[in-house]
Amino acid sequence: MEWTGARYADTPTVEVRTWIDAPPERVWALVSDIGLMPELSDELQSVEWAEGSSGPVVGARFVGHNRHEAMGEWSTTSHVVECEPGRVFAWAVEDPDHPSSVWRFRLTPRDGGTELAQWMQMGPGRSGLSYAIDRMPDKEQKIVFVRLRELERGMTATLECIRKRAEA
Repeated sequence: MEWTGARYADTPTVEVRTWIDAPPERVWALVSDIGLMPELSDELQSVEWAEGSSGPVVGARFVGHNRHEAMGEWSTTSHVVECEPGRVFAWAVEDPDHPSSVWRFRLTPRDGGTELAQWMQMGPGRSGLSYAIDRMPDKEQKIVFVRLRELERGMTATLECIRKRAEA
């Protein structure tokens, strides 16, 4: 686990990794299945491909519906920005040229299985966190740190669920 950055404008990132005793093709089938993601996340409630999109290819769009105790409910449209089957699946949230966040799964064959990394970057575009920072600018670093730790916990749990499913 690692994270960098302390201010939102620094586009802080967080990454978690795990090793899975399964081939990259099996892991890929799980990480590229957006319909599975709500089962692996406390925050993501549902997700569906947007009109005109039906699967993981660069340029495809999907809509995610989220809920968070402190931030309420919201929906976002994500744009697939990287898609190499068996290797990488990444999406930018809202405006792909100025996203509110970017998320990526990277798969690497290792030791007869797969190393799976999940990475995310906050910003540079505005997100729900931006509104909290606007209200309490003196607490920006704490707000960002708390959210990064929360995301790290959620991502760690997601990778553990993917590992269990892939190894089953």
